[in-house]
Amino acid sequence: MSSSSAALPARLLRWSGAGWFSVAAIGQLAFVGFILAFYGVRTVTGRFAAWNDKPLIKGYIGGDDIGNAVFAAHVLLAAVLTLAGLMQLIPDLRRNRPRLHRWTGRLFLTLAAVMALSGVWLTVVRQSWLSSISGVAILLDAVLILIFGAMALRRALQRRFEVHRVWAMRTFMVVSGVWFLRIGLMGWILVNRGPVGMTDTMSGPADIVMAFGSYLIPLAVLELYLAATRSRHAALKVLAALLVSAAALFTAVGVFGTVALMWGPYLW
Repeated sequence: MSSSSAALPARLLRWSGAGWFSVAAIGQLAFVGFILAFYGVRTVTGRFAAWNDKPLIKGYIGGDDIGNAVFAAHVLLAAVLTLAGLMQLIPDLRRNRPRLHRWTGRLFLTLAAVMALSGVWLTVVRQSWLSSISGVAILLDAVLILIFGAMALRRALQRRFEVHRVWAMRTFMVVSGVWFLRIGLMGWILVNRGPVGMTDTMSGPADIVMAFGSYLIPLAVLELYLAATRSRHAALKVLAALLVSAAALFTAVGVFGTVALMWGPYLW
């Protein structure tokens, strides 16, 4: 096999990863835009009850000042967390702006821990869940965020930057679980032309898969991508490239559905 032929699978793998990240970045920026335009505007103008203009499990509740404050912080900080996470995954920023990379990384890991703990509080204390299964899925995601974030910070302090980068990517995947859930649900609905296997309480078979799969499936795809990157086997690189490309296509469908059907109607 010629050197150019041997290099092709590696290029395909890199291109597939870049393609998925490009689609995900567009979708996550749309998520940030929605948070600011919907929750941000209502919060800044003091129209807290208008959070409920969009159906929520438990949004604004009259008299629950602590719960409302935690909810507002959790939702609004999600925009900052998402932007910081995206910045961590931009190679040029990491190479050419190391100081900015470090500070946004510290912000990302700090907010990830805050969001995980506030998510636990909202789930356990405020009982913001539709079913016990979805509640367990949220708590498991929070545990993974705290563990992965701690590992990413530890490896950075040890100056083991390649290992740190891997843990940071893992943290990004589990932190993005809320976003992945929305993308996954809308992608599933559009692909199947209806809510197959889904219920209003998120207790249907598809709901259960999505509740846990919203972070476990992206994490598994990432692990395959990393393994293929390290491997010398061309077949594994091609297989991983095809899987990541399929994930990018499904993500694009989910982003379109989420923007058009889940977020857009409450802005337009």
